[in-house]
Amino acid sequence: MNLNPPKGWLTQITTRSNLKDERSKDERNSPFDYLFPGVTERTGQGATPEEIVAMMDEAGIEKGILNIRSGDPEPALRAIEKYPGKFAGAVPVNPLEGLPAVKKMERLVKENPFIKAVRVSAFTTLKPYNDRTYYPLYAKCVELGIPVTANVGLPAPRVPGEPQNPIHLDEVCWFFPDLKVVMTHCGEPWQFTCVKLMLKWPNLYYMTSAFAPRYYPPEIIHYMNTRGADKVMFATDYPMLPFDRCMREVKDLPLKEHVRAKFLRENALKVFRL
Repeated sequence: MNLNPPKGWLTQITTRSNLKDERSKDERNSPFDYLFPGVTERTGQGATPEEIVAMMDEAGIEKGILNIRSGDPEPALRAIEKYPGKFAGAVPVNPLEGLPAVKKMERLVKENPFIKAVRVSAFTTLKPYNDRTYYPLYAKCVELGIPVTANVGLPAPRVPGEPQNPIHLDEVCWFFPDLKVVMTHCGEPWQFTCVKLMLKWPNLYYMTSAFAPRYYPPEIIHYMNTRGADKVMFATDYPMLPFDRCMREVKDLPLKEHVRAKFLRENALKVFRL
């Protein structure tokens, strides 16, 4: 089996990176440390755009989607403007902040066409994704034609996990058929629910962020090799996982060759319009 990318195309799309800034100096004792050894050190040190690009190039990663902090967007915006071929942007939004947060997101997206996704995380709101507080945001994303990524599965921070049960996206995909929704963080222990929902809804996708490839749920691998070749996308969630480790392990995944190409690159290009 040929495990190398076909000649003539670059390789992987990853998602989320942590930029070095003054805030990084104060970020210690990460709530993710018990799952991701060393993440406090990596997050606390941060990384400059140049350092991130160098790590990506060494690992063979073509492009990344940077988090743009809504309260302090400038560091990420400057990085994307400096390296437009390496980075796109994603805007985290807290729907509990109401319409002002939606309007701020709209302004950022309209002013910066390299923003390709809006992020929501139920472990921060403690409200499931079918709660009415999200609906103005979803409606605006449909209007803007931008996908929403949503953390699913038991969260690493020690907060209640039920709000991130992917079953809550069933109603969202029904009510917003034109909204592209990307489930992130692999959805355990509800990975089979993720598969059934993707079979049901054409606008629902899945991203392997924050999971080392050796630990991908077997239900997802089977789904990719059968009916889900167009639905699953590779991601690392750096700094939670180092780029080089993910790229070493992804080569050992038992994927069909046409599935591998879609998983590593083509699906993300289509979903996020990169």
